[in-house]
Amino acid sequence: MEQLAQNATAVFKEFFDAEPAYVGNAPGRVNLIGEHTDYNDGFVLPAAINFGTVVAASPRSDRSMSVVALDFDNERSDFDLDTLADAEASSWMSYVRGVLLALMEQYPDIKGAELTVTGNVPQGAGLSSSASFEIALLKAMASLNNLPLSGADAAKMGQLAENKYAGCNCGIMDQMISACGAKDRALLLDCRSLETKYTSVPADFSVMIINSNVKRGLVESEYNLRREQCEAAAAAMGLTSLRDASLELLNAAKDKMSTKEYQRALHVLTENERTLTMFDALNASDIATCSKMMAESHASMRDDFEITVPPIDYLVELLNGFLGTGGGVRMTGGGFGGCIVALVADAKVEEAKELVLENYEKETGIAPSIFVCSAEAGAFTQA
Repeated sequence: MEQLAQNATAVFKEFFDAEPAYVGNAPGRVNLIGEHTDYNDGFVLPAAINFGTVVAASPRSDRSMSVVALDFDNERSDFDLDTLADAEASSWMSYVRGVLLALMEQYPDIKGAELTVTGNVPQGAGLSSSASFEIALLKAMASLNNLPLSGADAAKMGQLAENKYAGCNCGIMDQMISACGAKDRALLLDCRSLETKYTSVPADFSVMIINSNVKRGLVESEYNLRREQCEAAAAAMGLTSLRDASLELLNAAKDKMSTKEYQRALHVLTENERTLTMFDALNASDIATCSKMMAESHASMRDDFEITVPPIDYLVELLNGFLGTGGGVRMTGGGFGGCIVALVADAKVEEAKELVLENYEKETGIAPSIFVCSAEAGAFTQA
């Protein structure tokens, strides 16, 4: 992240002939357990990671904006906040537009700014590059305009940008962990109340993320479909959210919903239980229970929520056989490709990497990308 800040600052000087007033930083995230529970008002257990987005920023006295995207060949966009709602936006600018419109719903009189943006969260891997971008931009704009924007406030605005302006009906987990992560800790988030609790990631374990590099082309449409199926299952039980359901109520109402709707709800209900169990297990340094919960979570995503793909299943089986009860592994993210996450004892990290490198491409014809991550603090701004 320090190198990202240096890069953003250097390009800022090049384009705007001055030092930036602030540099906003926001991490990506990996979800240890609790998949597709967030938009069902359930529980998730993510950690912020040492990959993220940086925004170098200085204020203007008018309502004009100039944004330079380092990761798109220093492409520059100049626009006015007063006409932003009517402007067409594509690619990275659609997120800038969405974030600024969400911010202006609460703070309509913000001033313009000069910004440079860069990040190193692998895009399309399910590690929340978009949420990292949103929170970094919000933190920078809040500093420039002296806004009392809490982590939860920023998370809500980032979610609004996704839901209302980017067309993705996501929950709030990604933005909350990017805004509120803590060093060496995972965050248990109640997605209904936004209550947070922290637990330590064991000191002698690493968080290993392996990108299957399977293109996640179906994610957005299938994500929204899964949400619709969850909402239909809740309605069949006379509820507004699966958070209020129980297995007994679900089974009693099984004939009122389709087989797919029942399966989706079954995953969410059991995933909430697994997430709470794993939080307690991490507090007790009970890795065997963490291993069991992560294995059951993956099986549920494969069989009930139906969001895994064969290369992902292969990676999980490969590492599960290697780690046994001494670590855990599961798919993480929206599904249909992307990444797996593993809790791996530090002493076994290199051997685990070698196992994947020796076998995965031979089995699938796809080269993996491996990241050994640490749990990091959430978003912050430096003057």
